[in-house]
Amino acid sequence: MIPAAFSYHRASTVDEAVQLMQDLGADARLLAGGHSLLPAMKLRLARPAALIDIGRVESLRGIRQEGDRIEVGALTRHADLAGSRVPAGLEGITDCAGIIGDPQIRRRGTIGGSLCHADPAADWPAVVLALDAELVVTGAGGPRTVAAADWFVAPFMTALQPGEILTAVRFPRPPARTGSAYLKLARKASDFAIVGAAARVTVDADGRCTAAAVGVTGVGDVPYRASAVVDLLVGRVLDDAALAEAAGRAADGVDPISDVHADAAYRAHVAQVYVRRAVQAALARAGRAA
Repeated sequence: MIPAAFSYHRASTVDEAVQLMQDLGADARLLAGGHSLLPAMKLRLARPAALIDIGRVESLRGIRQEGDRIEVGALTRHADLAGSRVPAGLEGITDCAGIIGDPQIRRRGTIGGSLCHADPAADWPAVVLALDAELVVTGAGGPRTVAAADWFVAPFMTALQPGEILTAVRFPRPPARTGSAYLKLARKASDFAIVGAAARVTVDADGRCTAAAVGVTGVGDVPYRASAVVDLLVGRVLDDAALAEAAGRAADGVDPISDVHADAAYRAHVAQVYVRRAVQAALARAGRAA
């Protein structure tokens, strides 16, 4: 189908984009990689009166160290992240970026676009939750930060306020003996996650888990942190029995969704399987980082 009529505007800086959003009002939408917005426009599920193209705002692109954090510009493409070198403990970033969609999507799609679209089956949400990321947004009042745990409000809804732009994602540099991983069971046609699990594990010299986090996508109507799993990981040596017990809590407190791809019971079971695998992979990397 053909999109409804719209006006097109190109911003060269973040400030210019923010000003355009103020001038054009609530019916304006930002255009980054376009892999989520343009198909919705063609189906007329989205009918913005104006598009603000931020694809040439170079300050929103790239991976850099900012103090004790790794900052990823919101326009950084999945392919660039997949081929990057990240510190030990942040391996889940490259895991995730390398299995999003297909090569064409990875070369055009952006981490910021995915996080703002907030599809319940997207990959990045699980990773930013597990890695304790914070999201930097800028509006007319200047920049502010939002913890990943507070970002996902409802399906396709985030904490981003009208007139704001997501500018960066910051990942804290993990302590020594930390590993992370992201794994998913994907839909064959689209590579969206039926279930995706990201895990971060820190161990001491005796192999005992001292800190952990688990993010899950595709199971509930919003991505979530599996706190019940973490409660059974921290303070223990993570042998097979401990991993199985903890992973069995992967869907605690969540009402799994049913759709044409999988029913609720299947999703709850697969969540346990993939959480266990993700924790095992993160644990193996934590051991190698010792």
